[in-house]
Order: sequence, then structure tokens, then C-alpha cells
Amino acid sequence: MSRSIRHCLSSPCSTDSPMNEDNPSYYLENVRIVDPGNSVSSGNALIRNGRIEALGIIDPAQVDSCERIDGQGRLLTPGLIDVHTHGILQYLYTTSRQDFLLACSELGQFGTTTILPTIVPQVEPGWFEQLSEIADAIPEVTSVNVPGLHLEGPFLAIKGSAAPTLPGDLKLLDEIIAACRGRMSAMSVSPETPNIIPVIDRLFENGTKVFLTHTRASPEQTEAAIEAGATHATHFYDVFYAPDEKDPGVRPVGAVESILADQRVSVDFICDGIHVHPTAIRAAIAAKGSRKVCLITDAVIGAGLPPDIYDTPWGFQIRVKEGDAPRHATNGTLSGSGLTMDEGMRNLLKWIDRPEHEIWGMGSTNPARMLELADTGAMKAGASADLVLWDFDLRVSHTWVNGRLSFQRE
Repeated sequence: MSRSIRHCLSSPCSTDSPMNEDNPSYYLENVRIVDPGNSVSSGNALIRNGRIEALGIIDPAQVDSCERIDGQGRLLTPGLIDVHTHGILQYLYTTSRQDFLLACSELGQFGTTTILPTIVPQVEPGWFEQLSEIADAIPEVTSVNVPGLHLEGPFLAIKGSAAPTLPGDLKLLDEIIAACRGRMSAMSVSPETPNIIPVIDRLFENGTKVFLTHTRASPEQTEAAIEAGATHATHFYDVFYAPDEKDPGVRPVGAVESILADQRVSVDFICDGIHVHPTAIRAAIAAKGSRKVCLITDAVIGAGLPPDIYDTPWGFQIRVKEGDAPRHATNGTLSGSGLTMDEGMRNLLKWIDRPEHEIWGMGSTNPARMLELADTGAMKAGASADLVLWDFDLRVSHTWVNGRLSFQRE
């Protein structure tokens, strides 16, 4: 028996009155404040006019008109930032404008406050119009920050699940940039793709971040892409192959080693324990330091859904099972990632033996720094009030986006 993916989830969220107020203010007392990369300290937080107005000891006169929430000693962290996500629950960002907006509205329950909706280019009739429709919908989103889109392709050397493999083409790139309406934040490319350096140059000129992925590149090809302006590697280790062996017993060195050795490049991982072993994450932290490592979901349909079999738009069913990624219901092959950002954070806190504040940075401050998002992912007075209050079992209790309550667990 399968469930229609359209009518499968009763969400425990409530997003009523505070989201309808013009300038809601909140006083969070008795919380453990996580300042990623710096400290975890007990105190209070004041949210006003979409910003963190004060942290620590706060004058009671400042909070008379605020809604008070007793944190009871629970964690307050910056909101989570997902730079590689294709969808959530029953929605893909690319299915329709309505599904894009509905997907965005569901992210607060997972502690996600900023995303780069990730689109796999198809470069076929009607696709550019579809891309523009999604880009045009971004200003309508209020439940999560959307700085821009992430294009996974089309200039990739290895196909992966659905991405096309095309050589670098400046004319095609300019058409994609135009279709994004000035809202393309990142593009993922392969270092060994023919004619990729002019593409990276053009993206750099456009202010678009260049991610590396889907590759079997040599060190020379990888280093050339980095010199041209690539600064990040996405779903690191996944679809990152070693070059072909030249001499028996001599391990080939390729993109993975070149990226680990270069401090200019940050990396992100699908932290579900299925796509990447925790040892790989620990190795990257050892090579780069925790500030250069980010959490992503690479989520597709099925992420956040309860265990069951579901219909999909792809013409086959998927099986969602606790502790596993979505799989083809018939042949058992992986069908993308079912990770949510809150689950990824819980995994990292179990796997990584580093100070707690450093680990929280992998889901917030680090991606914000990589994307150069000012005042996002920060725990300081004046920063955007993108915050998550966690229950003691590290489930999301409350999520704020620009000071507005996007989720409250009932």
C-alpha cells in the first residue's frame, strides 16, 4: 500500500498570530546561547524589528511590550542554512510555483531559516521559462530567506542522478543567468569539463559562487578551477571519483586531495551516515578546520516524511524508512537524500568530537560566511533574528526568520 505524497503529513506546526504582526518582539529568557565558533553561555535574548537587539543580561524596562518565552535552559542557536536542497516533504522546488512556495513554508519545523533552492538544469524546451517562474517567486517567500538559486549543472563531467553533462558554453550560461533574473547565488561545475575556465570567469564576474562537484578531475584541473575562482565543493565525497590508476599499487590523487589541501576552498557534506561516512567528515575537519566544513541536506521528495511507500513525479515509488535514505521501492537503489537540517545537526553532534559551538557553526555561520551573507548565521546584537530554540532532545521548538515566528511546536 502506498500513500499519495500530497496528503501524507499532519505537521505539528503553528504559524498563526506572530507571523501576522507587523513588528513582533520576543523576550527569550533563561536560554543557553550558542555563538558558533566562540562560546555557549547562559543568558537572555531580545528580538525586535527583525533583529537581535540584545543578548545576555537585559534591562527589564526593554522587554515590557514583548512576548515572553521561558527557555528553561534550552539551546538557542542561529538558524540553519542549507545551500544544497532540492525539496522537502512532498514538494520539489521545481515542480511548480505553488510547490516552491509550499516547500519554503515547511522548512521552519526543521530549523532551516535560509536556503539556496537547488535546481538541476534540463536545458530543454520550456525549462528557461520554468527557471524564471521559480526565480520570480522568490520575493513572495517570507517563511525562509532565499538569497538566490543554486544551479547544479549543466557544466558537469559526470551525470550523477539527473544532471546533464555539457561542455562550457558562455552563450548558454548567459541564457541561464538571464533566466534567473539576477537571483543565481551559486552554480556547481566540474573542474575537468571542457571550456570550464571561461565559465568560472563569467560566474565570478556575475557575483555567483562557484561550487565544484561531480568530478574525476586531476589535481591540475582542480587547481586551475580554484585559481579561476571556485571556492566551495558541494556534496563532497559523493560523485567525487579518483582519477584512473596509472601504475598498479600507486593510489591516484585527484579533486578530493586537492580540495582538502587548499584552504581557499570550503566543503559541505550530506551528514546522514549513508551518503558519507562520519570518518570522511572528521578527516575534512582535521585538514581544514571546522570553519571550512558545512552541513547540507541535498534533500529531495521524502525528506522529513514518516516511514511509508510514496508515489513520486518520477514514475516510480520510493520507500522512506527510519535511519535510511529514500530508496526506489522496487529495486532498493538510493533515490536522493531524505535528510533534514535538524537531523543533520543531531548527527554531527554525535559524530564530531569538537566544542559544541564549533559544530553548530557547520549548519549556520560557516555557510553564511561562505556565501558572504552579512548578519546572517550570527549570534550578535544587530544581526538578523534568524534563530532556533531547541527542546532538550534537540527537536525544534521555535524558529524565527527575520524576527518573525515561522514555526512553533504545539
